[in-house]
Amino acid sequence: MTKEVDPKLLEILVCPVTKETLEWDKNKQELISKKAGLAYPVRDGIPIMLVDEARKII
Repeated sequence: MTKEVDPKLLEILVCPVTKETLEWDKNKQELISKKAGLAYPVRDGIPIMLVDEARKII
């Protein structure tokens, strides 16, 4: 079951590396920072904004 991230939360969350806005990937349940090349997981509707927890993307 996929969960949504609160749109208000998405408005204020930024990448901890680049300080830029993030994109929501509903299918993978991740917040994407294209500039940093990282995908931050969202578990039970809670964004995990730790670089050590992020997945590197191409």
